[in-house]
This record gives sequence, C-alpha cells and structure tokens, in this order.
Amino acid sequence: MANAYELTRDELAELLTGEPKYRVDQVWTALWEQDRFPEEITTISKPLRAKLAEALPTTLEVANDVSTDEGTTRKWVYRLHDGATIETVLMNYEDRVTVCISTQAGCAMACSFCATGQAGFNRQLSIGEVIEQVVRAGREAAPRRVSNIVFMGMGEPLANYDVTVGTIRALHEQRGLSARNLTVSTVGIAPAIERLAKEGLPLTLAVSLHVANDEERDQLVPINKRYNLERLYQACDTWISETGRRLSFEWALISGVNDTDKAMHE
Repeated sequence: MANAYELTRDELAELLTGEPKYRVDQVWTALWEQDRFPEEITTISKPLRAKLAEALPTTLEVANDVSTDEGTTRKWVYRLHDGATIETVLMNYEDRVTVCISTQAGCAMACSFCATGQAGFNRQLSIGEVIEQVVRAGREAAPRRVSNIVFMGMGEPLANYDVTVGTIRALHEQRGLSARNLTVSTVGIAPAIERLAKEGLPLTLAVSLHVANDEERDQLVPINKRYNLERLYQACDTWISETGRRLSFEWALISGVNDTDKAMHE
C-alpha cells in the first residue's frame, strides 16, 4: 500500500504530472512540515486532495488511546491495514517532546521480561508506517514540536535495518530533525551495530544490556547465544571508534536477578 511518507520528491512530482510545478512544494511542505494528511491540504483544490488521498492513504487506524491524568504521556495502539497492531508513545517533558516509535509488529527477539517479545513476531513495518507514527504524534503535540525520536517501541530496530536507517535519513533530511536527537535501541545484534556505525549518522545508540554475564543473559536475552557479550563488546568498541560518540546501556531492574551488588560489579 502506497504511503505519502515513502515518496521521494521526484515521485511526488510524477504523481502531480499536469499540475503547476509549485504544487509539489505545496504538498511536500504540508506533508513534512505541517503534519497534514493529503485530504487536509487546503492550498490545493478539492479534486486534487481527493486524488492524493486515494493514491496515498494513511496506514494507521487508532485502536486504543490512553493518556496519564496529567496528559504528559499518551500511548496509542494502532491497527494496520492487515490487522496487525503496534504501539506509539508521546512523552511531553518541560524541555522536549519525545516520541517512542515501533519498527516491527511484534518482535522475534523473545526477551523473557518483554511482553512484546513473548507475544512473537508478526511482520516488518514499512518506512511509511514508521514515519506516520511520528507525524500523528506531532499533530497531537502541537503547538509544541517533536524534538526527540526513540526507536524503542515494538520490535528490534536493527532487525528491520533498511527501514530503520531509511526512516532516520527521512526524518533528518525531510523533517529537519537533528540525528543527534534520534536514539536507536537494540538488544545487541553485533553485525548490525557495526554496519550502522559506518552510515555516517550522528545518532545515539542504546544497547539493552540488562545483565552482564553470558549465562544469565542467554536466558533473559536469547540473541546473546548468537552474539555473546564479548562479541557485543567488540561491536560497541567499533561504534565508538567509528562514530566518536558514546553509547548508552539500558538496564531494566528485575528483583533478585540484576539489581544485586554482583550484577552491578559485572
């Protein structure tokens, strides 16, 4: 299914063949800077709006919408065209607005403490499905502007590598978000970390470590059996040497498992 956020400017121009050339700029600006869907672009005619809405339909349908009493955090469950569901979270802080986005419907990593991982993998998301999460969050955050994006929703971003990198480039180049304000969280797919390090993107990497010995990490994070801590350390070292940027380690505290002095020292 076509999505407006998967089109290049040239592809949009082709779709608008026969229209004045300035229409491309009008539509592009509305989509990427004003968070408008095709049927909402009032600077073009109603027939053209209808044409674009038919050719470039939105792909996310709200299945559930929950917010905190203070309204600082809001979570949506979106239903996709094939019935799969994903989650997106908008977090309003005093100094920034952050959106947590999904890159997969479900997850194949099977981390024992993660509800998504235990539910299993459904499918990869497209670039359009990922970016539309950001656009919809931006509409709800207005008049504030989304400043930070974290790839920490459903799925393993580096298991949908091309879409994750394509989304980062699009958000940086078309939406004007600084790559330094984009954070990718991974459970530790070492070759993908090394590949990402060579993309030339000054983004932030967050590694879901959770425990620092192979025996226990094999149980918590099964991908550790393929890329153990030594291999993951090598990938993290490559990240630092290639990018010159620090990385973060994430640690979900689990009582009696990784909240001990032993775990801390490891």
